[in-house]
Amino acid sequence: MLKSKLLLAFAGLWFSSTVAAATWNIVYPRPMSELDDRTRYPVELLTLALEHTGVNFNLTASDRIMLQGKAISQLESNREINVLWSMTDNQREADLLPIRIPIFKGLIGLRLPLVKIGSRANFTNINYLEGLLNFRPISGSDWPDTKILQASGFEVVLADDYDQLFSMLEQERGDFLPRSVVEIWYEFELHVDQQPLSIDRNVALYYPTATYFFVNRKNVVLAKLIESGLEKIIANGKFDELFMFEHKAMLENAGLEKRTILHLDNPILPAQTPLTRKELWYPVP
Repeated sequence: MLKSKLLLAFAGLWFSSTVAAATWNIVYPRPMSELDDRTRYPVELLTLALEHTGVNFNLTASDRIMLQGKAISQLESNREINVLWSMTDNQREADLLPIRIPIFKGLIGLRLPLVKIGSRANFTNINYLEGLLNFRPISGSDWPDTKILQASGFEVVLADDYDQLFSMLEQERGDFLPRSVVEIWYEFELHVDQQPLSIDRNVALYYPTATYFFVNRKNVVLAKLIESGLEKIIANGKFDELFMFEHKAMLENAGLEKRTILHLDNPILPAQTPLTRKELWYPVP
């Protein structure tokens, strides 16, 4: 018995030292542009977490541009990339291995309406969800958000890809584009010179959800490595420090205290979502 315990202890030490000594080549999906500000924070957060694990690593983008659907397929097949970040749902957690720490502290579910100036989308006097249901949101056909909006009673207009969202809004095929508070400012600046767009100042939608880092289901060691780094920077305050540095201005610009925030249920929220860990979530009014 003693011999077995010693062998197990030795094996654990060997495994830990091997993990620490190896150089981890970690590849995430290349965005459509190197100037895509939506990518900067997740990469900075992942870098910070990995730096706190003590391992040697190279964190790089994939050789080719990869949209979300393709990235998920490639990660599930263990090709080209070995990590991505995405909003969660039950199917995504069945196909991939989630690290259940919400990297945007739940703000991916706080949605502000992007609208076309001069369209019928006027939300000035809307105080209840029933009023907003008269307007058609535009959403990605394979996005978890779409199922949440549909479950709440919205007639959702479906876009096949990311760029189509904005052309459909321009063509008034839908009334508004609900974008998260951590994405909408970048997207508005990117498109406002070509399209007459505005960010509505009256309402917001909120549903509980999380964006996680995901790895291939068989890559348990990498998942544990990333998780350990994230837990360390949560404990020492570096997570919150980076989060607020990146998002404080966005939250101030959103003017949440002046908005009617309509709370939606999320029927596809996985049961394992760590809602009881209050330090992982930004408090939404």
